[in-house]
Amino acid sequence: MGKHFSLTSSDSFKFGAYRADPTGPAKGGIVLIQEIFGVNHHIRAVCDRLAGEGYAALAPAVFDRQQPNFETGYTPDEIANARKFVANPDWGAMLRDVQASINELNKVGPTAIMGFCMGGTISFLAACKLNGLKAAVCYYGGQIAKNADEKPKVPVQMHFGEKDASIPMSDVDLIKSKRGGDCEIYVYPDAQHGFHCDERGSYQKAAADLAWQRSMAFLAKNVK
Repeated sequence: MGKHFSLTSSDSFKFGAYRADPTGPAKGGIVLIQEIFGVNHHIRAVCDRLAGEGYAALAPAVFDRQQPNFETGYTPDEIANARKFVANPDWGAMLRDVQASINELNKVGPTAIMGFCMGGTISFLAACKLNGLKAAVCYYGGQIAKNADEKPKVPVQMHFGEKDASIPMSDVDLIKSKRGGDCEIYVYPDAQHGFHCDERGSYQKAAADLAWQRSMAFLAKNVK
């Protein structure tokens, strides 16, 4: 359904992206931000799914500045290798590439951002710092707590797993205390990190289905 192409950031850096468009007129655009595993099979499948929901979906390869075309799976060795990209992340550079992606989808119509894991953090930062967005959906962003003093410029919805080994509930409570007034925050009992990804062992269908239903309702309300 989708296609690979390239975009150019404000500092003239060219990076890759995957885009999927609906069969009819788009309701708007969704910038989809990857986990640490690159724009892999799962992220492309989510783009295709968003296109099926009526949105133009674009996933920028935000690791292209470090290793072009990086993508991997979910074995323990692959996960350990992918962690190197977030040992010392250049959030500013990634946000420049995200802004270029937002600008591209603004040509289609109102645009939101959605991200998973590292992409959940980037989606929150984009909601606070970037322009051209209508809403943000953040799935288990591990660095949101560290940035919870940032104030979003657009409506934000967050999803966390209660059993997430890398995001303690104390972090979620901190986010609720600082951002509960301007963000929708959902916690899914017994769900682990990565519960949305049906290619990971931590996938939990009930939580994933409910979170997706809430995400689509949230986007329908705000992307217009």
